[in-house]
Amino acid sequence: MLFAKKKRLIERILLVEDEPLVAFDTEHFLGGEGFEIVATIDSVAGALAVIAEDDAIDLVLVDVNLVDGSGVEVARAAQARGVQVLFVTGSCPGEARKLAAGCLAKPYPQRDLLAAIAVIEAVIGGKKPRKLPGSFSLFLGAA
Repeated sequence: MLFAKKKRLIERILLVEDEPLVAFDTEHFLGGEGFEIVATIDSVAGALAVIAEDDAIDLVLVDVNLVDGSGVEVARAAQARGVQVLFVTGSCPGEARKLAAGCLAKPYPQRDLLAAIAVIEAVIGGKKPRKLPGSFSLFLGAA
């Protein structure tokens, strides 16, 4: 008997990170895990343009402190388009609970990033997540 691979609810990810090494590592890691990286952007302006143009983004991974402003602006734009947001940052903003599905504290192991995405995907799919990674806060109201 063959087992079919379960279809993901989150496939296409926009990565918004202004630290080049973190952005490269995250892009490479998630691509290797089978996710499609829509774009890797280092600015609010660039991220807003991609969100406005691409209707098929499933998740935005966004740092709060970006080169030209706050990732909170990116989260607002994504939320307005019905796109889930995961903040990946050293300090989660106060308004994150209203804008994002969750917040993953930097620095984090790559397995925690995968687990956080899986938790968000479970909530989107109407399931209760099993276990949260230690560095992850889930905001059930947003997901």
